[in-house]
Amino acid sequence: MADTVREIERKYEADSTTRLPDLAGIDRVATVVEQGVEDLDALYYDTPDQRLTAAGITLRRRTGGRDAGWHLKLPAGPGEREEIRAPLSDVPPPELTSLVRARVLDRDLVPVVRLRTRRTVRELRDAAGAPLAEVAVDEVWAWPAGEAEKPGAAGVAGRTEARWREIEVELTGGGERAPGLLDEVERALAAVGVHPAAAPSKLARALEETGLRPARPENRTAAVASGKGGAATRRKNFGEKESGKKGSGRKGAGKKGTAGDLVLEYVSEQLRVIVELDPAVRRDLPDSVHRMRVATRRLRSAFRSYTKVLDRSVTAPVGGELKWLAAELGVERDREVLTDRLVTAVADVPGALRLGPVDARLRIWSERHRAESRDRVLATLDGDRYLALLKTLHALLEDPPLRPGAGRPAPEIAARAVLKDHRRLARRVRTALDAPAGQDRDVALHRARKAAKRTRYAAEAARPALGRPAKKFAKRVKRVQQLLGDHQDSVVARGALRELATQAQQAGEGGFTFGLLYGREEARAADRERELPRVWRKASRRKYRAALRP
Repeated sequence: MADTVREIERKYEADSTTRLPDLAGIDRVATVVEQGVEDLDALYYDTPDQRLTAAGITLRRRTGGRDAGWHLKLPAGPGEREEIRAPLSDVPPPELTSLVRARVLDRDLVPVVRLRTRRTVRELRDAAGAPLAEVAVDEVWAWPAGEAEKPGAAGVAGRTEARWREIEVELTGGGERAPGLLDEVERALAAVGVHPAAAPSKLARALEETGLRPARPENRTAAVASGKGGAATRRKNFGEKESGKKGSGRKGAGKKGTAGDLVLEYVSEQLRVIVELDPAVRRDLPDSVHRMRVATRRLRSAFRSYTKVLDRSVTAPVGGELKWLAAELGVERDREVLTDRLVTAVADVPGALRLGPVDARLRIWSERHRAESRDRVLATLDGDRYLALLKTLHALLEDPPLRPGAGRPAPEIAARAVLKDHRRLARRVRTALDAPAGQDRDVALHRARKAAKRTRYAAEAARPALGRPAKKFAKRVKRVQQLLGDHQDSVVARGALRELATQAQQAGEGGFTFGLLYGREEARAADRERELPRVWRKASRRKYRAALRP
């Protein structure tokens, strides 16, 4: 079973002449206690092209010290990492390798570099004797994995050993004021000439100094997203002349860029979000499923909205797979939303009207559905189909299926795409308002909701090119989407309440309370239907659409 700790630390350069200052008395430090010397031996794993290192992730097998075992470190913010630990074994444990599957794809994880560290530890404690931080002075030896068995052996063919000294300060307690302690320690170290390390980690320095960091060819996925390749370099193919005017060069994917720059940067960003959220979803972290599902939907919407930029004959099959992934994630997310809605609704029922074991019945129902949806999400992320989708998206960015419109100015194409989606939304809203009350209207409103979401996403993608008008436009459409979303949530909630009432009746508990909640949901949906004409009229004013046109 893997354990997780939050690592907050800072690293500093040191040499054989470096001496630590007296740290007693700074901030809340009352005493500095010697903790002795530890000998650590770590073998770091990565793909041959070092994909984990490029993402700021480390995977190691370490012996010695107080935390021997496998350690996976994931970025968690500036100066912070989540360290996930597993017991020692001969090969990388599945509970850790699954968390980097979206990074490594089908590449093997192999030993890359070996580090031996002699660590002298001092613990900073407060007046009550509680630990606040550890200060470690590390003597480090590094060499390519498998090329030497001990420090001092000869390096080979351009790959050498490395040896250095550094200081590591890591928080171990201290509550809300703990980050201030790191600042105080840093000022004390600076006073004796100790400065922050240039390398972000021991692994990064080891790869650099042993010559193991590969000479990377330009990553075309990153290049097309940044404007250094892809659409930016293909403009001549679209018959567009290069401007020689000062300031005509591309600045990001803004008003001076091409539509290809804009869309590919957006697609690249959504893929980045999916990959980064993969381990969070696997670990069941709050809101991770929802955020990953949103990124998936945004990607699919971009393919459908910006058909003047990307060839739909290529992106349509990819969009189909994104729809599948969003649906699989949606099982878990929809359960979360529905459960929260029902729990809140039950809590609002007066005690005199809460007949039978309503809370217990709802809890049993929720836990059963949670177990099913959670298993389904994990099976999806572990499956071959998901892996193939990620590889396809990377390949699409490497060699994007650009159409002639990709070379056009970004504002022109972006405005057309947003306005086209808005016209589609307007048609669906009119259809919904004209539909007879009941199931037909529910279905029509749900279709309008999906069109509103697509229009909003198209406007959000257009923001770098269209600026503030696109931001305001997306915000107004979002209000329509939220109203329609609340209506659809009511439709789904009524289905769940029928199921709960049936289960309660079969168990001899009575379904009065669930029937009461069903009636409230009907009234809530009717309120949203009455509000729609006003909200839509306000959001669809002609002046808002006119502001989008370049």
